[in-house]
Amino acid sequence: MELKMTPKHLLLILAGWTFALSAAAQWQWIGKDGRKVFSDRPPPTDIQDKDVLKQPGGKKGRSVAPTAPVEGTEGAVAAAPPAGKVDPNMPKISGKDAELQAKKKKLEEEETAKKKAEEEKMAKGKADNCERAKKGLASFQSGVRISTVNAKGEREFMDDNARATESKRLQGIVDSDCK
Repeated sequence: MELKMTPKHLLLILAGWTFALSAAAQWQWIGKDGRKVFSDRPPPTDIQDKDVLKQPGGKKGRSVAPTAPVEGTEGAVAAAPPAGKVDPNMPKISGKDAELQAKKKKLEEEETAKKKAEEEKMAKGKADNCERAKKGLASFQSGVRISTVNAKGEREFMDDNARATESKRLQGIVDSDCK
């Protein structure tokens, strides 16, 4: 069997190398919670050098950038600021994405508005049920003869037992919905 290099094979090989190179450009460190963190960005400044496991280029640990000599020190190298001090020229990393926070706040507001609309809808439905039940109860208590239509389409008048049962049902609705 003879292996031929076609453009398709070359494209697949090129894609494989691309993914391999991007995977090599990864940082790995142990986070504050003790779990391994993988990222394409360097770890935050509060992560100690000993916790950095891997960085792009296959190096272990975080490399310290060389510092330039300071004038008047005759070859001495300027030291990095102490661990507790922050360089005022360094950009501040808040750890929070403002856009993400805005989206989260917007979703919470939408959810609150949705719940409020649902509660208003339920309250309106209860008020409507209350009014209907009150009107029906008043009709049953007035003593007027009430008729219904049976399954055959014939008109039937309610007897005293049916009126009492329906009055109880309507009174229960009034009690629960008209608070």
